[in-house]
Amino acid sequence: MRVGVDVGGTFTDFVVIADGELRVFKVPSTPSAPEQAVVDGLRVGGIASAEAIVHGSTVATNALLERRGARAVLVTTAGFRDVLEIGRQNRPALYELEPERPAPLIPRDRRLEVTERVGADGGVVTPIDQASLDRLEARVRRLNPASAAVCLLFSFLHPDHERAVREALHRAGVEAVSLSSDVLPEYREFERTSTTVVDAYVAPVVASYLRRLEPAMPGPLWVVQSNGGVLRSIEAAEAPVRTVLSGPAAGVVGAQHVARASGISNIATLDMGGTSTDVAVCPGEPLRTTHAEVAGLPVAIPMTDIHTVGAGGGSIAQLDEAGALRVGPRSAGALPGPAAYGRGGTEPTVTDANLVLGRLAPDAALGDRVHLDAAQARRAVGRLVADGEHSDAALRRAALAVIAVANAHMDRALRVITLERGFDPRDFTLLPFGGAGPMHCCELAERLEIEQVLVPPHPGVLSALGALTGAHTREYTATVLDDVHALTPDRLEELFGPLEQTARDDLAPSREPRLQRLLDVRYVGQSFELSVPLGNGGVPEAARLFHERHHQRYAHSRPDAPVEIVVARLVASVPQPSIAPSAPAAAGDPELGTTQATLADGTVRDVPLLSRHDLGVGFALEGPAVVTQSDATTWVAPGWRATVDPQGAMILRRAT
Repeated sequence: MRVGVDVGGTFTDFVVIADGELRVFKVPSTPSAPEQAVVDGLRVGGIASAEAIVHGSTVATNALLERRGARAVLVTTAGFRDVLEIGRQNRPALYELEPERPAPLIPRDRRLEVTERVGADGGVVTPIDQASLDRLEARVRRLNPASAAVCLLFSFLHPDHERAVREALHRAGVEAVSLSSDVLPEYREFERTSTTVVDAYVAPVVASYLRRLEPAMPGPLWVVQSNGGVLRSIEAAEAPVRTVLSGPAAGVVGAQHVARASGISNIATLDMGGTSTDVAVCPGEPLRTTHAEVAGLPVAIPMTDIHTVGAGGGSIAQLDEAGALRVGPRSAGALPGPAAYGRGGTEPTVTDANLVLGRLAPDAALGDRVHLDAAQARRAVGRLVADGEHSDAALRRAALAVIAVANAHMDRALRVITLERGFDPRDFTLLPFGGAGPMHCCELAERLEIEQVLVPPHPGVLSALGALTGAHTREYTATVLDDVHALTPDRLEELFGPLEQTARDDLAPSREPRLQRLLDVRYVGQSFELSVPLGNGGVPEAARLFHERHHQRYAHSRPDAPVEIVVARLVASVPQPSIAPSAPAAAGDPELGTTQATLADGTVRDVPLLSRHDLGVGFALEGPAVVTQSDATTWVAPGWRATVDPQGAMILRRAT
């Protein structure tokens, strides 16, 4: 038995695979103690023993978003403690008259210095001063931090000074110490400092969470990292910054898994949960990035390229001071949740609007624990209607407006992840998941002129399924900063040989890892680079591929311009046991009756209400229709035709 878990803002999702059979269920999340929902779900599912529990976590993400991380100190080379605050001098809002930048995670009075200096060639310019280490130790004792980040100049070329600082910090009583030479051994002082500080800031929070969770687990605990791979819990505790996009990355891996099973390679993913919507694009493989921001903070670790907006099923709709309708980013969360959940929520949400429009079945059960209350949803949406206008038509108009605003947020997000990355959304299949994604997929596909949508068999728990399909992955880097012609075969072996040996040592308890070599490449004089695989064609082939990708991303390239290699990157992975496609449900009688639904033009119609579980392979239906299941509901809009493929996925296509 293997168990996948995804902790969301509203529900915690479970996928259990035992003896080739797949079982899914949900339990309400417990935001104040997220580990409690995991324990509750294992108890509800009757899981007493498991080969592995693979967990998509939001603990690190929430610590950053809510600024509830640990009290940390930063140690830098003398004269460089303000790098964290100076940054790149970017303005978050270019035309704002009084711009406000996010405050650094570590204030200036907890940013400390030591006397030492390493040169750009890795040579020691100034040996580390023992007296400054003694002063550092005394100062840290007075500050009494929970963790520390150490980022010395050019330490990725000569890490000994950082290790000496770590020993001094340990003597001062600080156990959790993050070294930039371990966290991100690459050049770019600000990004390296910021990433190391994030690691130190979330380390005690993640470690405490795992310590509370692990004793209650009926098997080994694994954690999904931001690139979609998985780590043992002890590895995640040692490198918590690698889990800041854990849950969303698992969803992309799960989406790719079900798309491949249905014979589809190019997908744009739409993960609409209770609090937010995460979108990504996979032109064969998920896009990766090493230049991401999380909660406004640069995090330069390799991760899946995901764009997030504050539009989810629990996003609250309200009228601003000028009377304009706003949806999100504030969310009703798990408690009290949308008004329709009957847990005390009174503010209108996207879920309430969908229920008013009949796109959610009245009195439906979500995850077997929440029963929707249509009367409460109508009462909440009524708060958006002027006094004296609480007719059914007025409520429907208000609900349609809420859906339109939420769709506009998600439409913009999908354009960012496709068009701004150099991809035409019309070349992709939209793959919606999360509890709310399938309700909005048809209208979003129409806005982007996407002709096909794939709704997975279990869309509401796809991130938990993705946790079970990601490989055990570690990444290693070495800074190069050299002309492309300088990378001879001998030089490549000199760079990658030690990285590959380290990977084999780290992953030895598993089995021989699959090793993939990558190069981060740029034109000489550029500030940012693109990653390309280093295959059998060697460096010349990698350079040619760089020109191609540069043209795709930026619509221009210069094959005659000089090119340099910035970083040599190694991805080592050991796949998890494969998940055999589950047999589609046997065809039953899917008709559950009809329900009144409001179409986009405001007209009201009786539409079929169907059970997803009873849709056999080859079943076809014409929209409009509502297809319901325990983990999600699909709204098949007018003008769309749905068929069930041999894998049990619903393929929606626009009628010609």
